[in-house]
Amino acid sequence: MEQLTTSLVPPRASQKPGVAGPSQPVAGSVAKRLGNELMTLMMSSSPGISAFPKNDGNLFEWVGTIEGPSETIYAGLTFRLSVSFPSNYPYVAPLIKFDTPCYHPNVDITSGAICLDILQDKWSAVYSVQTILLSLQSLLGEPNNASPLNPDAAALWNNPVSFKTQLIKHYRPLRDGTV
Repeated sequence: MEQLTTSLVPPRASQKPGVAGPSQPVAGSVAKRLGNELMTLMMSSSPGISAFPKNDGNLFEWVGTIEGPSETIYAGLTFRLSVSFPSNYPYVAPLIKFDTPCYHPNVDITSGAICLDILQDKWSAVYSVQTILLSLQSLLGEPNNASPLNPDAAALWNNPVSFKTQLIKHYRPLRDGTV
């Protein structure tokens, strides 16, 4: 019986020194996906959003910008974001935060953390950097006041004059490529 069982089990491939382990192909496939997403973003006609790697040697750390949508309280303002991709992206959402202070009901004014369902429990591998940036841009004009990270901003949201005062008080415009 032992002979029969052993003959049905395929022989194990030996791991040769210097051959990439299982994490190498995964990192390669993530890098390929990120490269494709970068090309899609660069060729995109989506106004008011952009993102690219912080430096040439690292596709896992990006910087992004979103412009406030026209006809919203954020019109004319531009926000810088940092985007960190995990090694198991797109199966796990990237970590995204506002680097430019953003007074908003769903953004922590101090840390830049964002409360957006698609970045947490509603994440799906079909989302891309482009869809995330467009969702964040949309969130600026349509916050979820039922789930605020900034309760003060949520309380002021329905009072545009007071909200705009606080928004401008906290906002730091981008200058010369810095926040």
